[in-house]
Amino acid sequence: MSNLFVMEHPLIKHKVSILRNKETTVKEFRELVNEIALLMGYEATKDLTLTEVEVETPLVKTKGQVVEKQVALVPILRAGLGMVEALMSLIPAAKVGHVGLYRDHDTLQPVEYYCKLPTDIEERQVLVLDPMLATGGSSAAAIDVVKKRGAKKIKLMCIIAAPEGVKTVQDAHPDVDIYVASLDEKLNENGYILPGLGDAGDRLFGTL
Repeated sequence: MSNLFVMEHPLIKHKVSILRNKETTVKEFRELVNEIALLMGYEATKDLTLTEVEVETPLVKTKGQVVEKQVALVPILRAGLGMVEALMSLIPAAKVGHVGLYRDHDTLQPVEYYCKLPTDIEERQVLVLDPMLATGGSSAAAIDVVKKRGAKKIKLMCIIAAPEGVKTVQDAHPDVDIYVASLDEKLNENGYILPGLGDAGDRLFGTL
């Protein structure tokens, strides 16, 4: 089964609590998503491969280490866009792709409407980004999309997750690690995460 990593850092817990608050403004919400994604990024990238290089300091030559192959960030449109800037600041050389999905009203299944990925996606560590992991259908479908384009090393980063969504992704993609800032209680009858924080896309972009 997939490995699930729930963040335990006090600063992440603090920021998630403010993020949940219905009184948090759009500006504050965006800033918090950015900050949480940045803190999560350190954990999600801890196993990047390093290559030894020679570095010349002002005094001597020495050995250093650099990341061998950089990351590809793949936000799921639209809410995943809120996590990109933070990870770009952490990994400036990362390439960014995008996956767009919508839910078919009849089948309730995710349908791909847009996909643009780096041409060397198969060589990169892919971080699929989506603030909310609710039913897990969109995340599992997005991972399907990047796998079909050749991606081999994939991680999923979400801020809030429901157990139902985690299980969906684990069942569909047992090879994908899942990083979440908070594992919440459950989904309600409408598929919203409880306690959750509402619709992340609406709160990010002010379309409530």
